[in-house]
Order: sequence, then structure tokens, then C-alpha cells
Amino acid sequence: GINAEYGGLVETQLAIIPGAGGTQRLPRLIGSSKAKELIFTGRIIDASTALSLGIADHVTEKGAAFEKAVEIAKEICVCGPIGVKAAKQSINRGIDLEKSAAMKVEEEAYRRVVYTEDRVEALRAFIDKRKPHFHGK
Repeated sequence: GINAEYGGLVETQLAIIPGAGGTQRLPRLIGSSKAKELIFTGRIIDASTALSLGIADHVTEKGAAFEKAVEIAKEICVCGPIGVKAAKQSINRGIDLEKSAAMKVEEEAYRRVVYTEDRVEALRAFIDKRKPHFHGK
């Protein structure tokens, strides 16, 4: 069901700490205060709570996760592939940098996409009130 158990970092109940970066990634995702509460208590949370905390992006009925993933993929596929790739690279490269350095990563990515054929096509499609046809160029 939709409120099924999601999981948790239960290691403190075993007198150890979460490994594999759990004590570093969770606080960056949800803030140190809430992460401390979850880690210190070893609490298991349900899917709705994971969603509200920003740990999960979506919650589906059991067996519907693949369909949800396909739905999202279809939304992504109508976007310009060069822009999507550059946005992904910008996020991935900048996420752990200081903000000023991350902004430079974004500026570099923007320079790579602004003069593409796909961008010109997007502008033409907007003017013509039609959907763009991207070719990854």
C-alpha cells in the first residue's frame, strides 16, 4: 500500500552508525536536525513520511513504481536532449561545490547549449505555436 514501510537508518539500534555515507548524505538531504532524530532513534519511516521529508520523490501503489518511472521518462523525452544532458551534468558537477564555483559550472553548461540547433528550433516552435522537434544538435 501507499503507506508501506519505507525504511530507515537503524544502525544505532545495533550500537553502530549508518555506513556507506548515511551520516553524511541524509543531513544534506533533509537537514541535520531531522537527520539526527532519524539516525539517533533508528526509526523506520513510512513512504508518506519519506515523501514529506524529501527522501523519496514519489510514492506509488505497490507494483506501480516502474509505470511512474516511465511516465517521468516520457516527460523528459519531449525536452531538448542537449539541455537535459547539460542540466544533469551541471547538477552532478556542482552539487558538492561552494555556490560560487557551482554557478561557474552552470555558466559553462549554459554556454554549451545556448548556440545549439535545438535551441533555435525551440524558439522557432514557440513563435510558430507548435511543439519543437529536437535532433540533439
